[in-house]
Amino acid sequence: MTTTWKLTAHAPKPVVQAALLAHDLIDDWDPELVIAGREEAEDRPDDWVLEGWYPRKPGKAEKDALAGLFEGRAPKITVEELPPADWVTLSQHNAPPIRAGRFHVHTPDYPAEPDLIDFVIPASQAFGTGQHKTTAGCLEMLGHIRASGMVARNIADIGTGTGLLGFAALALWPRAAITLTDIDPVCTGVVEENARLNAVPMGSGPGAAVMIVADGMDDPLIQVRGPYDLLIANILAGPLVSLAPDFGKAVTPGGSLLLAGLLAGEQEAAVRRAMTRAGFRMAARLQRGDWAILWLRRRRAR
Repeated sequence: MTTTWKLTAHAPKPVVQAALLAHDLIDDWDPELVIAGREEAEDRPDDWVLEGWYPRKPGKAEKDALAGLFEGRAPKITVEELPPADWVTLSQHNAPPIRAGRFHVHTPDYPAEPDLIDFVIPASQAFGTGQHKTTAGCLEMLGHIRASGMVARNIADIGTGTGLLGFAALALWPRAAITLTDIDPVCTGVVEENARLNAVPMGSGPGAAVMIVADGMDDPLIQVRGPYDLLIANILAGPLVSLAPDFGKAVTPGGSLLLAGLLAGEQEAAVRRAMTRAGFRMAARLQRGDWAILWLRRRRAR
């Protein structure tokens, strides 16, 4: 655990969403400056805040980078030092259970739901506990994909975080081989512990999951284990656009692509254009809050 500094800017919802879109289009953004946008309160859905976290006291360059995301005059940016803590874990502590389609996801503080596909996911250093609308939307969409009759024997979850979406896919297609990947090495231990808690087999064969630390699709093992009948990527709009050509190569003709982490509107339009160029067509769409969840199919060769 380390001390973190937080930069905060308050603005109306469309202003913050435009700033998030501008961030996605910047190729040389400092990876140590992590940003996110959210509504300030449920009863004030039009009042949003853009937050940035930095491992050191931010200077003029970091504040200018955040301000530069806003068109015209940027809102006031405040800076505060946060005490040493694992902020991801704390944000998830005692999170209430969620139900998404056929799935029930909860921390160990809550009981299982035996009539649903139940997962226990402790608060952890990785993202993807089911609380975010994109993760819950992906769980719901996985149920729709399974109900359509699609057969998946080889599945990849890119940017897996806790492993939840890959585990859910394995519950729906229990004989599939599952490839889980994330750029963050801390996810390996998190995924292995969550697999143990949920009796998910880890291994390279059918009915089991393999964890790989990789940046996007850039890993020989990801490529060797493909092509995939179903590829899941709940990440961010910018990386989704960049990865579209790789997804086109990695998904089988007629196979499925499940995407999330993109805001409805301009981000969704940019992602859909990139996926169309990569050979995909829309199959179904969900919207949960401001977030779009897309199911696409790769076109078959004529």
